[in-house]
Amino acid sequence: MGFTLPFLYGGSRKKRTQVISVDLGSRTTKAVLLERRGEIFALLRYALLDAPIFDKKISPELMADHLHSITEALGSNTKFVSVAVGLGDSVVRQIELPQIPLDDMRTVLKMNHKNYLQQDLPNHAFDCYIIPPRNQPSEVKTAEARGGVSATKFKVLAAAAKQQLTSDFIQAANMAGLVADAMVPSLIGPINAFEASLPEVYAKETVALVDIGFKHTSVCVLDRGEMATIRTVNIGGDQLTAGLAETMNISYAEAEGIKVGMAPEVESALQSQVVPLGREIRASLDFFEHQQDRPVTEVYLSGGTTRSEMIIKMLHSELLADCKAWNPTTFLQLALPGQQAVEIDHVGPQLTVAIGTALATY
Repeated sequence: MGFTLPFLYGGSRKKRTQVISVDLGSRTTKAVLLERRGEIFALLRYALLDAPIFDKKISPELMADHLHSITEALGSNTKFVSVAVGLGDSVVRQIELPQIPLDDMRTVLKMNHKNYLQQDLPNHAFDCYIIPPRNQPSEVKTAEARGGVSATKFKVLAAAAKQQLTSDFIQAANMAGLVADAMVPSLIGPINAFEASLPEVYAKETVALVDIGFKHTSVCVLDRGEMATIRTVNIGGDQLTAGLAETMNISYAEAEGIKVGMAPEVESALQSQVVPLGREIRASLDFFEHQQDRPVTEVYLSGGTTRSEMIIKMLHSELLADCKAWNPTTFLQLALPGQQAVEIDHVGPQLTVAIGTALATY
């Protein structure tokens, strides 16, 4: 379902009934336990935990301990775990490749990554995903099944992540008694979750998905079911909070509380922090609109920062487009324990990447 791009490619693996999906953030880890019930997906539990060390490389041993804490928090017995690869740890590009089998695409990308991904990436793992042409899904199936070569090229989503990162994840999962099922670029998560949550909008409208993370923000323009523009912006919630703390001469923790709490007295100070992010997002929208001569009608925002209505209003003013937070859990059957069921509407936007990563493994 949705975009896959699992660096740990398991094309022959059996479909999982349950899967743990982990969005290992720089400061907060978001994890979900999903269960497939026929055509329905159920959210059994979620967890928000402090990341082990948000400013240093995490060792396999520390990661294993963290994965063990996640499984305990989720109360899960399943062994299969998938993880989102952060925006700072992966490269994702939309390219064109001949209609050849996926395995051959991966080989082409590995041998020519500097040409296709615009940078030299030694010791990286690579993967590809064929973006289904509008109204031509049968062509994709034919290319995958038969490997037929055609003069027509396919739009392909290509990704790379450090091989050491994949090796560390596999080792950590094994140490925690788990099976590393997939690694998926976190940029893919919001797209998958959005398609499942708002299929009509996904298929028929031109919208932007903006996921504001801790260190980075992803921007993806979806044009009537096709991915048109993808970009990573090096501004996230951390920069907004740190800038606010400096401007108001208060602690980081105080600034974080004020940022989300929508205190009126913080508006002017916060505005100066949000404007640079808004301009970067607007530049991405302008690029698409000038290329396609079609406006982006709405901007859908996710991530913990979007809990602030004030920030959404500021981005609305900066982008000159309708901005709204959205909940990636609307398509899920909620089977959550008491307090989690009460809090899910508030927590939902933070789980976007984890939920979309889980969908990539089904």
